[in-house]
Amino acid sequence: MINSPGITADNRFEALLRWLPAVLGRDPDDIRPVSGDASFRRYFRIRTGDTSHIAMDAPPAKEKLRPFVHAAGLMEKAGVHVPHIFAADEERGFLLMSDFGDMSYLQQLATGDADALYADALETLARMQLGIDAAGCGLPAYDEALLLRELELFRAWFLEGLLGLELSTAEEALYRRLSLNLAESALQQPAVVVHRDFHSRNLMVTGERNPGVLDFQDAVVGPITYDLVSLLRDCYIAWPEARVKRWMDDYRHRLADSGPRAAADSETFQRWFDFMGLQRHLKAVGIFARLHLRDGKDGYLPDIPRTLRYILEVTGRYPELAEFRRFLDLRVRPVLNEAAAA
Repeated sequence: MINSPGITADNRFEALLRWLPAVLGRDPDDIRPVSGDASFRRYFRIRTGDTSHIAMDAPPAKEKLRPFVHAAGLMEKAGVHVPHIFAADEERGFLLMSDFGDMSYLQQLATGDADALYADALETLARMQLGIDAAGCGLPAYDEALLLRELELFRAWFLEGLLGLELSTAEEALYRRLSLNLAESALQQPAVVVHRDFHSRNLMVTGERNPGVLDFQDAVVGPITYDLVSLLRDCYIAWPEARVKRWMDDYRHRLADSGPRAAADSETFQRWFDFMGLQRHLKAVGIFARLHLRDGKDGYLPDIPRTLRYILEVTGRYPELAEFRRFLDLRVRPVLNEAAAA
């Protein structure tokens, strides 16, 4: 009898139990749930003797394994420390992979050496961006259509859905102009492989080849600053701006040393970084609101104020963003302040 505390048996779990012995070579001794993410995937820690694996359950109707397996192969070949895949059943949506443990960067940064941890993370990012051929990797493009769809999440789920704001025709046009400007800035940047969620919750502290990188199945080919801003202006932990700039400048020099395709002057790179962060953070706020409203997942709501602060800081920094900043000050912040006081 397998010890599986904390798990409510269902048809997919029963099917996973039937699949595991064939790929492990024996029955597992212990199965326990592992904290999941914002998707429909579930994860289980599988112990067999002294060995531990992670099993992923990705319902095929909602989640596809092929992008995960493909991205894992690209990253592993480039020297990025991703989970090794021991077995995959794409038809049934099951996967068995190596276990990186439970200590995420977000947890370790509370007491650990941030500079050392970020040095490891930035080294890993360089391997991914410089070690994978973006043109021939077979990943989808982070094109204008995708960038604009992501920006719509802020309008639809946060402004209208969570806050209940009805935008005027002029406000709709303002947000459309902003979205096009942000997409244009993103598409001006050199194209590299982009993880899309390269932040403290998806980087695991590992004893060797730190960090272990998770949740890369949505990887695309896109702007060179996207993952950098995901890491340094993290939606889950904030750092002083001077420290962020130092990390960013060090990484820019690292890219410049690698060749002309990644080179940019300081002012251009800063603008790319800021505008990319604005696109990402608008998207993230929309996703956090959607998780609450559509999926009943309220755990991300406390991350909205931190993410909005990034948005306010950047929109206050550039004259061409001043009109949108006024919209935030006059229309969004009063609603938020009223909600906070209630």
